[in-house]
Amino acid sequence: MSRVGKMPVIVPAGVDVSIKEDQISVKGTGGTLLLAQNALVRIASDAGKLTFAPANDSREANAMSGTMRQLVNNMVVGVTKGFEKKLSLVGVGFKAQAQGAKLNLSVGFSHPVNKDMPAGTTVATPTPTEIVIKGADRQRVGQVAAEIRAIRPPEPYKGKGIRYADEKITIKETKKK
Repeated sequence: MSRVGKMPVIVPAGVDVSIKEDQISVKGTGGTLLLAQNALVRIASDAGKLTFAPANDSREANAMSGTMRQLVNNMVVGVTKGFEKKLSLVGVGFKAQAQGAKLNLSVGFSHPVNKDMPAGTTVATPTPTEIVIKGADRQRVGQVAAEIRAIRPPEPYKGKGIRYADEKITIKETKKK
């Protein structure tokens, strides 16, 4: 059995987990998240703990038990604490500005780039060169951060562009004659 799948998910107070035959829903202060139930995994709830077991002895069921456990754990953490990704803008004149559910970027193009935030995620700009994306759904927060980074990824010679706050860019040496 998967090592991750063996660990139970502890459900804190104030979080409601309901398991139906086709989906799992987690409800908390951060919102409600839904996940489709997988037939290869049996989920049991007892005394504030969720346990995950493979439905049969196949390799796929074993792997899926760990995957389902981690997805449900991310849902529980998301509705209690939430997730956030930080991006930084590196370059002369690069700046970002959050206006409600929109993000306006000036990143060296001839025009400003506007990005709409999907439902369930919020964006903030503590300084003009920092972007903070917050939300309850870990996958959605990461996807939005990746889409913003893809607008102007860091280039390898000067390192200018949009990067994750903890990302290290290896700077290439220029060609010599």
